[in-house]
Amino acid sequence: MVKLNKIYTRTGDDGTTGLGTGARRLKSDIRIDAYGTVDEANACIGMARVHTAGSHPEIDAMLGRIQHDLFDLGADLCVPDEGKPLGYDPLRIVASQVARLEAEIDLLNKDLQPLRSFVLSGGSPAAAALHLARTVARRAERIMVALAQDPQEQVNPEGIKYINRVSDFLFVAARVVNDNGNADVLWVPGKNR
Repeated sequence: MVKLNKIYTRTGDDGTTGLGTGARRLKSDIRIDAYGTVDEANACIGMARVHTAGSHPEIDAMLGRIQHDLFDLGADLCVPDEGKPLGYDPLRIVASQVARLEAEIDLLNKDLQPLRSFVLSGGSPAAAALHLARTVARRAERIMVALAQDPQEQVNPEGIKYINRVSDFLFVAARVVNDNGNADVLWVPGKNR
């Protein structure tokens, strides 16, 4: 269990932060950017839940599970597997979390009509908030993939799969809260030429 008694420690005043391994990294480090952006996506989902809590309880419950998983993903990224004993088993995203999310995507998507155009962010407030969360999740994914390309860094492949599915889930959920896609705002190519 996490226990936070003191919110400021002054240890980051030099522009560094501590990983779960105890190592210090610059706050501008790509690993810190990765789990910071995962946290940002989580905050956006929290804002979306303001709109889904009363109107779409099933989706809201799914979003709540995703928020917990995103904290797991942040913990996973915060403790890179450096092959050194830690004295504890670090929290990792596992295949069953990815599979659960895929099942939830399939459940939500089954009654939606196939798209014939790209969807613009908008429609209902809930859909707009879910689309914003989706774009932040995609940014987190891009940063995680860039981190994984560095031969000096380790990234859990299940974590990359998970964040990819999160953005897919958010897209489908946005369509569902937009009256099952009937209120989607569709892109019209060249509309303003």
